[in-house]
Amino acid sequence: MTLAEETANDWWEVEALYDLCFAPGRSALSSYRLRDGVDPIKELCLTARDPDGILAGAVRNWPVRIGDAMVVLLGPIAIHPTRQGEGLAALLISRCLELARGTGWQRIMLVGDLPYYGRYGFEKLENIQMPPPTNPDRVLGIALQDGAWAGIAGTVTAMSD
Repeated sequence: MTLAEETANDWWEVEALYDLCFAPGRSALSSYRLRDGVDPIKELCLTARDPDGILAGAVRNWPVRIGDAMVVLLGPIAIHPTRQGEGLAALLISRCLELARGTGWQRIMLVGDLPYYGRYGFEKLENIQMPPPTNPDRVLGIALQDGAWAGIAGTVTAMSD
């Protein structure tokens, strides 16, 4: 599998993968409101392709704010149904964490299942609110530097706000 930064030529193929993997109403989720009109973090948007160049997975990451704190919002991440169970999500997540740490980001958050994302070091974030209707038990974060979440509290807002 080859991981690479997503390019403009990948856009339609990645969107088709997201359409395949997620419910038709995916763009109505609160996390999408945080992405509207905001460019993703280019160096943290990755594709995974097999040796034939077929897209097997993709992840995008977006800048958001909590008060004055800059935060990476990880997702969406999608793996083609025929490639699930091969460890591609783990590969993409691990690479995102490595790249974010290497480019100076201090913290990453996402909306997901703690039993799954906990294996990467994500923990439930207390005192952080995603726009409704997000289940607060699914708001997770990881510190890329010691103490990166200390004192961070409030509502997640889009960078354009």
